Amino acid sequence: MKQFLKTASIAALTIAGAHAATAQDAAPKDGPLKIGMTFQEMNNPYFVSMQEALNEAAAQLGAEVVVTDAGHDVAKQIADVEDMLQQDIDILLLNPTDSAGVESAVRMAKDRGVIVVAVDANASGPVDSFVGSKNRDAGYQSCSYLADALGGQGEVAILDGIPVVPILERVEGCKAALDEHEGITLVDTQNGRQDRSVALGVVENMIQSHPDLAGIFSVNDGGAMGALAAIQGSGRDIKLTSVDGAPEAVKAIADGTAFIQTTAQFPRDQVRVGLGMALAQYWGARVVPTEVPIDVRTVDAENAADFSW
Repeated sequence: MKQFLKTASIAALTIAGAHAATAQDAAPKDGPLKIGMTFQEMNNPYFVSMQEALNEAAAQLGAEVVVTDAGHDVAKQIADVEDMLQQDIDILLLNPTDSAGVESAVRMAKDRGVIVVAVDANASGPVDSFVGSKNRDAGYQSCSYLADALGGQGEVAILDGIPVVPILERVEGCKAALDEHEGITLVDTQNGRQDRSVALGVVENMIQSHPDLAGIFSVNDGGAMGALAAIQGSGRDIKLTSVDGAPEAVKAIADGTAFIQTTAQFPRDQVRVGLGMALAQYWGARVVPTEVPIDVRTVDAENAADFSW
């Protein structure tokens, strides 16, 4: 948290300095600042909270916001960006559903002189800045917690997700943590697509296939809630950890279920800092950071009752 506050302070000073230095020289613009944000999905409280924070910030700026939902369809996301460009957005905040697949959208936006900041997941192409969680740290924290909760012994499985960089980094961090415990064996990795209903079926199969399974790490809380239902339905003693800090997951932890830990992200802070980076460049800053990592934090039974996004 100390590192995040330091980063946020630097960002604020960068923005303030850039604004002060360039406000008199900024070219006049007809109408309010127009911000476009395209989300990989909106059927997720994580991204809903991010949109809420964006709307609050835009209202303070007197800016107009255009928001779209790709529904995990990269072709739709590219089309959504094309439509935003037709609406003459000044800033594009991009939460890619496919990091490589959206490169053409990034290039289109830059060709139109639009500032592009990737939020939560990075994108290929000439992105001006990327603001996202320390996802490797998140996976590492959750799987270290899981291994410790198992006393360093037992079989564990990973409930994977779609192949975007944040998910890949969480799995990488998880495996690094598990490798530090000789008594922990990773016996299965399956894709739950970060979806509750898909994860439910996947974890039911995991539990049936591995009678000694003692722990599961889910790459996100949505999938973890499906995993929790499967664990509860099995009657088995299987511990569950995850990443996000979603309200439903935090409640399950506070209630003392098999869900024992989630590594919380801060979606509101990500979009606030992402917009800050975009505004700094819009106002003329020449030294805007190309990447701003946001810290993550463990939520467990000790602090779940007091935690929220």
